Amino acid sequence: MSVIESVNSETEERMGKTVENLKKEFSRIRTGRATPSLLEGITVEYYGTPMPVNQVATITIPEARLILVQPWEKNMLGPIEKAIQASNLGLNPMNDGNIIRLPIPSLTEERRKELYKNCKKASEDSKVAIRNIRRDSNEKLKKAEKDKEITQDEQKIGLDEIQELTDRFIKAIDEQLTIKEKEIMEI
Repeated sequence: MSVIESVNSETEERMGKTVENLKKEFSRIRTGRATPSLLEGITVEYYGTPMPVNQVATITIPEARLILVQPWEKNMLGPIEKAIQASNLGLNPMNDGNIIRLPIPSLTEERRKELYKNCKKASEDSKVAIRNIRRDSNEKLKKAEKDKEITQDEQKIGLDEIQELTDRFIKAIDEQLTIKEKEIMEI
């Protein structure tokens, strides 16, 4: 594998991870619609070990605005309920002794705008990360040319390929933001 191919594949992998992280972050943002990903990142103490909620309970979505959390052990009801309340999701769990119901309230216009602003910031942060990856890769190519590992022409080709990757991943971030904006602004 040549220096250029190596730098390109590493760059593409790092940029791809940045976009994936943004998608995960977006999936945790509440849009007024029930989705199991809202509970990702919430952990509960299970026999002294922090565990994700989805590993101690079954999470189902019986309707568009309701999440049901059914613990595999009844003694986990309280800790799961407390973890959801402490998560800052703005959800109010209702525990009936067997199952936890999480009704998803409609979003106010003000809250929608705030969520979109948060999404926009997250996408901008991801774009900065992409540009930083581009800068690192460009520096590797320039160093390789300086160390006579590649020619000036090969360096130019490599820099152009890195820019194409950058443009492609920035466009992917913009597409993710557009999709999330539609979800948030949907009534």
